[in-house]
Amino acid sequence: MKMFRVNSIIFISVIAVIFGCNVFCLVRLYESIRKNVEREVMTAMTDADIDDLMYRAGKAQQLTTNATMQEEASDSVGEKAPRKAEASTFRDENGQLISVRTEADGTVVEEKALLAEGIPYSNQMIDAMSKQFHTLMDKYIGFDMAVMDSVLNDHLSRRYIFPDFIAVEVVNGSDSVIVSNPKIKNRTGFDSFKININPNEGIYYKAYITPLTRHILSQMMGVIVTTFLLMLAFATAFRYLFRTVSRLRTIEEMKDDFVSNMTHELKTPIAIAYSANDALLNYDTANDPEKKEAYLTIAMKQLKRLGELVENILAVSMERRSTMPLKPEKICLPAFVEEIAEAQRMRADKDISIEVRSEGDIYATADKSHLSNALNNLIDNAIKYSADTVTIKVTIDRDSIEISDNGIGIPSKNLPYIFDKFYRVPHGNRQDVRGYGIGLYYVKHILEKMGWSISVKSHAGQGSTFTLKFDRNEG
Repeated sequence: MKMFRVNSIIFISVIAVIFGCNVFCLVRLYESIRKNVEREVMTAMTDADIDDLMYRAGKAQQLTTNATMQEEASDSVGEKAPRKAEASTFRDENGQLISVRTEADGTVVEEKALLAEGIPYSNQMIDAMSKQFHTLMDKYIGFDMAVMDSVLNDHLSRRYIFPDFIAVEVVNGSDSVIVSNPKIKNRTGFDSFKININPNEGIYYKAYITPLTRHILSQMMGVIVTTFLLMLAFATAFRYLFRTVSRLRTIEEMKDDFVSNMTHELKTPIAIAYSANDALLNYDTANDPEKKEAYLTIAMKQLKRLGELVENILAVSMERRSTMPLKPEKICLPAFVEEIAEAQRMRADKDISIEVRSEGDIYATADKSHLSNALNNLIDNAIKYSADTVTIKVTIDRDSIEISDNGIGIPSKNLPYIFDKFYRVPHGNRQDVRGYGIGLYYVKHILEKMGWSISVKSHAGQGSTFTLKFDRNEG
């Protein structure tokens, strides 16, 4: 058992380490998925910004048309239109893109359009164009947060991200709000994302959305559930194995006690019977009838005791055979029980009173031999576990046999276990009653095999009552 405990501790430790590694891997997986989702959100914001620019460009086109019409009208009356801002792009001798912008006041602004390595040029181009659009358009066409919320929600949905709350506002580099969103009542408790839409003036879109944890965990749910189910299965299997081994160990210990006890019990009647026969052979008992009778009586009692022990062993052996044959027959219970009671009254070790009561001739179908063993066992227990004077009442009615005694009784805490194999009710240091813990186990097993049942009521110091139930239609 010690080795089993050591192996169990090692096995549990290994499982704990594996579980810890799984948790670590799940955390790393969560972080990886979160980075991917955050990247998807940023991409969605960029795409939503472009869609919003297209919407605002449509509004700008209307304004431009109106402004052109007004300019033409002014030219027709001889007024000179104000100079417009102009922009052009070209490559220098090194192949670097140069952007030249001439403001309305004649100021020339030259900028290098740097391309970052590792990012597709098309993405950089779109990003640069959107920033140029914002530089030119934000001064004339105001932000519409409702439109931005709508297009961002649409782009997130295309990426299978469905937050419960989305709201975008315009802020500067220090997160001071430039254009607020009426949907935002509280800025805490949300995940926030920010993209730069106008580097020249330091303007950003800042989006507040429901925390992504639920979305990420939904993607990981399959891995999480299977991992924890696997660990639960391991724990359940090990617990079952540990309980089974512990139970087998307990049964093994009880079996060892049974074998030791039975060996001692077998030696005792053999030794006594051997001594009695030796005395009959080696001493002149022919002229002493009383001594001869005493030796023969001793030998008979011990041989009878030896036969009971062998019968118990055979009963346990037969019980293990699932195909143990029964020979059911119709039995008149009052006469059958009276015959057993008469044999038990002949025991001379105690003052025994056995009363058999019946409502008449009641019949039942059972295996006569095994039923006799069961009743003998119950009456024998009533005699053994009692004082010097024993009173036993056997009551037979149409569907049961009830055996009551005035013995020492059974404590309530032990009642659930008295029919278990090798179980014996503790009696302190009492050594006057020996047993093997198989009698009541055999009784319950054989009765159930015959279709009967047995129950017990008992209290310490108040005797016991065993009730054997059978089919009332059998007779």
